[in-house]
Amino acid sequence: MKKRFTSVLSALILASLSFNVVQAHAKSDNFSAEQLSQVKEIKEQALESDLAWDLVESLTTQVGPRMPGTPGDEAGVAWAVAKFKAMGFDKVWTEPATFPKWIRYSESASVVSPSSQELHITALGNSISTPKAGIEAQVIEFENLAELESAADNAAKGKIVFINYRMDRDRDGNGYGPAVKARSRGAVVAAQKGAVGYVMRSVSTATHRFAHTGGSHYEEGVTKIVSSAISNADADQLHRLVALGKPVTININVQAKSMGEGTSYNVIGEFTGSEFPKEHVLIGGHLDSWDLGTGALDDGAGIAITMAAAKFATLKGQPKRSIRVVLFAAEEFGLWGAKAYAKANEKTLSNIVAAAESDFGADKIWAFESNVHASSLPLVNEIAAMLKPLNVEYIANNAARNGPDLIPLRPFKVPAFALSQDGTDYFDYHHTADDTLDKVDPAKLRHNVASYAIFAYMAANAKTRIIGK
Repeated sequence: MKKRFTSVLSALILASLSFNVVQAHAKSDNFSAEQLSQVKEIKEQALESDLAWDLVESLTTQVGPRMPGTPGDEAGVAWAVAKFKAMGFDKVWTEPATFPKWIRYSESASVVSPSSQELHITALGNSISTPKAGIEAQVIEFENLAELESAADNAAKGKIVFINYRMDRDRDGNGYGPAVKARSRGAVVAAQKGAVGYVMRSVSTATHRFAHTGGSHYEEGVTKIVSSAISNADADQLHRLVALGKPVTININVQAKSMGEGTSYNVIGEFTGSEFPKEHVLIGGHLDSWDLGTGALDDGAGIAITMAAAKFATLKGQPKRSIRVVLFAAEEFGLWGAKAYAKANEKTLSNIVAAAESDFGADKIWAFESNVHASSLPLVNEIAAMLKPLNVEYIANNAARNGPDLIPLRPFKVPAFALSQDGTDYFDYHHTADDTLDKVDPAKLRHNVASYAIFAYMAANAKTRIIGK
């Protein structure tokens, strides 16, 4: 009898819990119980699908590297248009973006004295060439850019400046900002101090012997000198040689060329909304990559995630608002596609109800952030609640880091979101020859797709639209 009573009581408790779940769904100000059920179905289907994997595998295998202005970039644009159409997007189009074209031909470096040994080096984007025989000079080491900036005028006269800044590792990538300063402006400051060349420790958390490339810049009125980076292992070796207290001479040979203005294309695919077609959710990544690897993590995974997420978000039918996927051009050379998109679509940017970019690899998403008007927080909280079973935690409503290609949209108060991936290992591979498909975990990729699909579906189908601030 006691056992039977316990069974009945358990059944009543389960029934009560089920009733409460239904009631909670019914009380939603933005979604019906059926829609919330669909969210769960979309999540489960996305977690079982390898659509994103198939996309990134196809891109990195059939196209490969996609540096702006190269045949690979052109092939990438054609690939994206074809894939959008094959996936059934209602609208597919391109928009041009111009950028300063730069080509890498060759690069090498070595220690000349006190001993002869090779250095693994890469030219930084936009670097000038050295003479055909390279440049050969004594190294002067600085711990970071600030130390170089505070050095005396002509402190590096006739020498090659070496900045040996070590990037910190963290899952949110917070070490990148301090480290990248030396990549962006190092050659300029070195030239101002009289240097004939510039080399830096790679912006990297890796221990492998790959050099990491990335964008660098010159300033008008400052002599241009070669701008380069060496692997962390070689930076350690160069540091040890300098620490011996004897002059260290190296040779750097870079052959590269700036080739005027180039043109590429943002590629855009859209599932059109049924009730508010002009209003749209914007997700995406950047289609281009550096030339050293195949751009699997940066940003092949990001475009595969968002393309697949849009497809899953529309499996239950046409969304109320449109879902637009933008694959931005020439991001690596300075957000040129993003700036062109903002300019070309300035009059309709107010129609964006939510925007997020996937451009931080392919590890699992761990955090969700927003930057919206307070009136939209109840809806944001509902989205966060549906992401929580995927172990995605809602952090705060603040200045969400929503991806570099969305920076030009910020002045227009677009509702911004960040679905933050774990970037603990991201900068081991970032901008290297080691950024290849084998670094992408299919299970983690599916987790990303499920998270983005939930976000896109709920932002597109809510009764009320999200408002930016």
